[in-house]
Amino acid sequence: MLAKDFIQTKEDLVFAVVEQGLENGKVLCFLRYIKQGISWVKVATDQANQLLQEDYPQYLYFSAVKSARLHAVSTADIYIHHQPRRQLQLILTKQNPDAIERDLIALCQLLVQQGSQITNLGVTGSLLIGAQNAKSDIDLVVYGRKQFHQHRDYIRELTAEGRLQQLDDTAWQESYQRRMCDLSYAEYVWHEQRKYNKALIKQRKFDLNLIEVAAPQIEITYQKQGEVVIQAKVTDAQYAYDYPAKFIIDHPTINEVVCYTATYTGQAEQGESIEVSGQLEISSTGQMRMLVGSSREAQGEYIKVISHL
Repeated sequence: MLAKDFIQTKEDLVFAVVEQGLENGKVLCFLRYIKQGISWVKVATDQANQLLQEDYPQYLYFSAVKSARLHAVSTADIYIHHQPRRQLQLILTKQNPDAIERDLIALCQLLVQQGSQITNLGVTGSLLIGAQNAKSDIDLVVYGRKQFHQHRDYIRELTAEGRLQQLDDTAWQESYQRRMCDLSYAEYVWHEQRKYNKALIKQRKFDLNLIEVAAPQIEITYQKQGEVVIQAKVTDAQYAYDYPAKFIIDHPTINEVVCYTATYTGQAEQGESIEVSGQLEISSTGQMRMLVGSSREAQGEYIKVISHL
């Protein structure tokens, strides 16, 4: 089970997987879609929490490892495992794709022309379960860190050639409003424009998401110590686009910044100074880190560059 996979229960609840592997036999995830009639409906965070509290409390879970309240589904309760790679292959061979699927196919064709291998790609979000509508974005998954950065180069090249389009002000405004982040609009756009992990194809926005399949690691637990704001220099940003994103920093007491919200993925580069607002955590091994994205909206939490290269 990987992040960006979806899992569906027999009650027709669809959860987005947020963490590779299992914790106590459960998949850590978050409720994203419910069935209404024959259609899938996307649910907001508060709505998802309320629905589970009232009707499906078995899917609420306190993670001792993360010291956080999450959604979680036991493997025995998984009815369908929706996998991005498999779904992309199904769409690419579809006889009568809809408008958004045609845009996805066109995007994949452009990427293949640049050198992409389709086997490294998948599709998540609404397209993963056929819940898309005419205004849906495309959420493309790239498996492997090296491959992901190659695809960022492809996006840069294709936009320079005019075969893809950079986001216009309307698209940036929509993206900013959806994120509801603690940056100004100008700050948000400045950080995003240099990432080359999103663009427009035929006026439809798409995003690239990195999934790096990690080897099992020793389980380390974390305890929250409260909200803090720090400034530090980034000494290693090679995991900046991972899930979770990770920045190694030069700070007297804190070793790293870990981020679970896509808003701040890839936010800084090695050698840049950043300001971070988030939860201070201490691990079971005595190491201290900053967590950004302790809640889905990450209100009051951010990463921003204050001195760039």
